Amino acid sequence: MRERTIASHFVRAALRGALRMGRDSNTLLRQVGIQPALLEQSKARIAPEQFAHLLQLIWQSLDDEYLGFGQQRSKRGTFAMMCHAIIHCRTLEKALGRGALFYGLFPDAPTISLHREGDWVRLAVDDSNLWDPDHFLTESLLVIWHRLASWLIGQRIRLEEATFTYQQPEHASEYELLFPCSRRFGAGRTSLLFHARYLSMPLLQDERTLKHFLEHSPADLLARPDGGDSLISQIRRLLGRDCQHWPDLDAVARQLHMSSQTLRRHLREEGSSFQELKDHLRRDLAIYLLGRHELPIQDIAEQLGFSEPSAFHRAFKKWTGLTPGAYRAQES
Repeated sequence: MRERTIASHFVRAALRGALRMGRDSNTLLRQVGIQPALLEQSKARIAPEQFAHLLQLIWQSLDDEYLGFGQQRSKRGTFAMMCHAIIHCRTLEKALGRGALFYGLFPDAPTISLHREGDWVRLAVDDSNLWDPDHFLTESLLVIWHRLASWLIGQRIRLEEATFTYQQPEHASEYELLFPCSRRFGAGRTSLLFHARYLSMPLLQDERTLKHFLEHSPADLLARPDGGDSLISQIRRLLGRDCQHWPDLDAVARQLHMSSQTLRRHLREEGSSFQELKDHLRRDLAIYLLGRHELPIQDIAEQLGFSEPSAFHRAFKKWTGLTPGAYRAQES
């Protein structure tokens, strides 16, 4: 669902490299329609389009696809040139290998590598050369390479595991959007694990489709929702946008071909609950609808299934730290 919003943590993290390079974060934020005061709210969230525009603006301002986190710049166009270098490879394995070799030509660049583990393959990022205190670029590279690989073969690569060398952060609940799989922190390397069968698949893209792909990449790869097949993603799709007629947990469980008890257990194992999922979906829809300034807040409250506007105000402030009116004012 396109309305899945971006936590303010990632906005602040994305800006740290620009700040390091002497850019004014308030100016960058205002250029994409984000009032800097919004980021003072720890619970604040922004639309994915705004996040993509911010990343593109930072890249443009710094002329650096590493966003100021590398020892040396990766000039704009480097990612596109890498894509042109791999687009004619016959298989995904050849493409990923050539892409890794391409970036290996640049001194002090983060190292991308593939490692076979029986029926599995691990795509790892060595970030030891980066200044990346929030691990923003490191995680971004994992997301970009996963989504690029999926696009190349025309199907989403199902992730088995994501591992991180650092300890679990406070915003770990946000990782379901980026890494819809099992996640392990404090590991020996930062990596993604997926089945090796994908490596032998042929590339389905060509220079014509690459041209369109590069119009919005790699920023759009980071900002758009994964749309994966994790349990939480499946439930969000089943719930949809019509909050007033959402199915209950029993009905969702039946559509997923499991018992209600099993569904509750799986959600608990993923650190969530059915009610929390509904709250998060309402929150994301609310932020999306508040961005449509022609919609009165009362109409948005009704559309989200709140019986009274005051109930919507209380819920929204609990979600984001701001009332709907204050949020709309900060966003414009």
